[in-house]
Amino acid sequence: MLLTAGCATNPATGRSQLSLMSMSTEKEIEIGKSMFPQVLQKMGGTYPDKELATYVQRVGERLKSASYRSGLNFTFKVVNDSTPNAFAMPGGYIAITRGLLTHLENEAQLAAVLGHEIGHVDARHAVQGMQRSSLLNIGLAVLSGATGTSQYSGLINTSGEIAATLVDRSYSRDQEEESDRLGIDYMAKTGYDPNGAVELQQIFFRKIEGGKEAGWLEGMFRTHPFSRKRMEQNQEYIAANYGRTPSRSKSSNSEFLLITKRLRDSRAGYALYEQARMAEKKEDDKKAIALYLQAAAAAPDEALILSHLGIAYLRAGDLVSARRHLQHAARLDSEYFQTQLGLSYMYLNEGDAGRTIQHARKSFNLLPTLEGAYLLARGFDANGETEKALEYYRAVEKTDPRSKMGKHAAARIVVLEGNK
Repeated sequence: MLLTAGCATNPATGRSQLSLMSMSTEKEIEIGKSMFPQVLQKMGGTYPDKELATYVQRVGERLKSASYRSGLNFTFKVVNDSTPNAFAMPGGYIAITRGLLTHLENEAQLAAVLGHEIGHVDARHAVQGMQRSSLLNIGLAVLSGATGTSQYSGLINTSGEIAATLVDRSYSRDQEEESDRLGIDYMAKTGYDPNGAVELQQIFFRKIEGGKEAGWLEGMFRTHPFSRKRMEQNQEYIAANYGRTPSRSKSSNSEFLLITKRLRDSRAGYALYEQARMAEKKEDDKKAIALYLQAAAAAPDEALILSHLGIAYLRAGDLVSARRHLQHAARLDSEYFQTQLGLSYMYLNEGDAGRTIQHARKSFNLLPTLEGAYLLARGFDANGETEKALEYYRAVEKTDPRSKMGKHAAARIVVLEGNK
């Protein structure tokens, strides 16, 4: 698709701005709706706490009532990722990580995070970023409705690329300052103390001054460049526009602390979980399992920890332990692609083709991956469903012909086509 230059009106400021291609609100929503679930899955899935999810959506809904884009139905999610961060996608899809939430102290600070992200959506910063990269073409291609093998191979190729690019995109200084001001306005208009935005940035400043927590540099400060000057500008903006503001609501702080208690209680467990992930990257599976077990003991009933513990046991060939932890993880949260992928591998090893297909299909629907397509092919192959097996084998072979799975898929294609 050829992008054309033109001008579009910034919905938040009313100013005309350069736009590589004018995008309708409907198309923006369509792209965000398609990509947002995949981004969440890539980062660990939505945090499985219904009370927390309802609370964060409610805070976001309150703020969005002051938004300049009444045609958007904003969605707010907590993503199960330890890196402190928050992000906004086209169409009003906003997420805050578990890692950032654990550092917040009150509802006003949460409102500051969500208000800032609403500002990015209102000002169409995410759309501008997509238009200036090849990502817009990728997104539109996914929505165009390719069919057959190309559909599956295209989904496998693009899901990870889209997720990585959207979450890792860094905003400019001007975009950050504009979203700061918009977020402060939304807070004031909806009854929040706008000084919560300054409190939030004071937390950021302390993290920069400390300089010891790498997660902040990898997440929040890489995608949302921060400086002391920006914090001082916000203090001046609040003083000039809102003067004296109401003090924090003790009741809202009590509710915030109660609803986020589970997150804070699980921090030690997730610190061990991150150490286990590092051990896996170094291919030290024995150490990884030991750390996952410590993490599960420190933070019981955390589905993400149990899922990766089960997969680690699966990789070690301990199917009994893998089954126990993966099934426990699925009972706590059945909507995470890695858990379903692990269960599919487990049932494939046990010779249960039906359940291999069932869990691989669930995983692939949550996030299209090479492994999910391969397991579907293996399941259909074992179940005697040759045409379906060939469809997925071809997608695997086309996506990554040099990988072990790609080579096995190519070999099975020859055999199955020869048996027709």
